[in-house]
Amino acid sequence: QVQLVESGGGLVQAGGSLRLSCAASGSIFSINTMGWYRQAPGKQRELVATITSGGRTNYADSVKGRFTISGDNAKNTVYLQMNSLKPEDTAVYYCNIAQRGYVYWGQGTQVTVSS
Repeated sequence: QVQLVESGGGLVQAGGSLRLSCAASGSIFSINTMGWYRQAPGKQRELVATITSGGRTNYADSVKGRFTISGDNAKNTVYLQMNSLKPEDTAVYYCNIAQRGYVYWGQGTQVTVSS
């Protein structure tokens, strides 16, 4: 079993910053990709950013230039630095890892951006 524990969500004003963290534990062998997704009320879950074990990153167009994903392979932890936050970034943010053909999800952390 793999457990993902997210932290760092909260309430922030537009233009502010938050940093999300996600620590993976349990049966960790060889993580291929770690990432962040988000789901706003009434909308489908969408990709925010991913990072491979080799450090290759991918971002949704809506967050490019504002969000930065990074990882610590030794700690099996992935981070999401979110700057210049907008009200439309309000959502539940989910951590995700892919390992040996399996995908694991965290429980989600709420991010609310007030205008």
